[in-house]
Amino acid sequence: MDLIIKNGTIVTPTGKIKADVGVKEGKIALIAQSIDTPCDNVVDATGKYVLPGAIDGHTHLAMPFGGTISSDDYFAGTRAAACGGTTTVFDFVLQDFGESMVDTIKRRDAMCAPDAAVDYAFHVAVKDVSNGLIDTIEDAVNYGVPSFKVFMVYDFGVDDGVFYQVLEKAKSCNALIEVHAENKDIIAARTKQYLAEGKTSAWYHYMSRPEFVEAEADNRAIAWAKELNAPLYIVHLANKEGVKAVAQAQSEGYEIYAETCPQYLEFTSDVYKREDGRNFVCSPPMKGEESKKALWKAINSGIISTIATDHCPFQSYEKDWGKDDFTKIPNGCAGIENMFPYMLSAANEGKVSYEKAVELCCSNPARIFGCTEKGAIEVGKDADIVIYDPDTEFTITNDKMHSDCDHTIWEGVTLKGYLTHTYSRGRLVYKDGEFLGEKGWGKFVKRKRG
Repeated sequence: MDLIIKNGTIVTPTGKIKADVGVKEGKIALIAQSIDTPCDNVVDATGKYVLPGAIDGHTHLAMPFGGTISSDDYFAGTRAAACGGTTTVFDFVLQDFGESMVDTIKRRDAMCAPDAAVDYAFHVAVKDVSNGLIDTIEDAVNYGVPSFKVFMVYDFGVDDGVFYQVLEKAKSCNALIEVHAENKDIIAARTKQYLAEGKTSAWYHYMSRPEFVEAEADNRAIAWAKELNAPLYIVHLANKEGVKAVAQAQSEGYEIYAETCPQYLEFTSDVYKREDGRNFVCSPPMKGEESKKALWKAINSGIISTIATDHCPFQSYEKDWGKDDFTKIPNGCAGIENMFPYMLSAANEGKVSYEKAVELCCSNPARIFGCTEKGAIEVGKDADIVIYDPDTEFTITNDKMHSDCDHTIWEGVTLKGYLTHTYSRGRLVYKDGEFLGEKGWGKFVKRKRG
């Protein structure tokens, strides 16, 4: 064995078991009550939990937006991920007009991904399906990228007709379509109104796109998916009515998934009234207390399938561009290092079970996105392993984080329990606050949906 983790408690989506874990050549080779094979690298996990590395299914690394580029490139973003127990990162690749889906993937993989410190995968964000480009969705599926995203907002978003075509094509080739669901036209109308009235603070970012603006788009997207009987994955679900729509579709037997993010579980729209409210600007914005409660309930009832981050941080001076005009604030926040520790702290506090945290952050994303080698402590899987100490208290401050961003919306949040080790394919990449990995270690994960 190359590594043996002894005396820990393994957490699965269905239970806990005290057992040792043996790792050889980057894979989990043995799980047994006691492993006594000679090994030079034995880690004692007494009193600790042994968990799969998390999968963050939603990040935007080095993404152009609002006249700048998100502050974490592939190295900084995946370094932060490793230090938060996330061992596989999905990034959204933006298709250029006239570009095939496979060329989009290859371009991004060649330009940015070689710097990754943990394993990575792609979703393609679709802009252009004209002149036969829609058929290249199937080419990308065959290449190992079976998931695509459409934006119902922003100037690079798609109209309803293109969204419908993409859903129809995806169904024919076993692809999964993800959607950023908000009503673009209503946002534009409300934004114009507030600016004309001189209402320009960060609070009006929320007011320009409150609950019903997201909920309407959720319902519209779900209606088309149901009509086509096509799978649909709603990213960063943040509103109570959207939860109801997802629950209804699921109860009717449709393959509808919902993801939410830690920021919607921790904060409410009141953050936009703060002096530093612009730092919390993301889309969709944090919503009211009722939506926050509905999200936690949906997590525990199984309506929400995954937790991801929508990690897309910008520097504070860039956020300050919108100090007097909320439309100039780059949209996005850091979170890639905080997701798994936050959900494990929630488990430690009794808001969810540890099993549910592993299901949401590890096994469900692996299953939904086709990461067959990830997401579980099982023989034959990649040795992506996190050791977690439930007795440690950890207060988040930006100087303890490993992102390139100069601030965090999580400043001052105290977590109950924290990870001590992260292994990526059997290699120790984080220990006790220190990143121990290297640029270029990460591999491209090609996938196939079941």
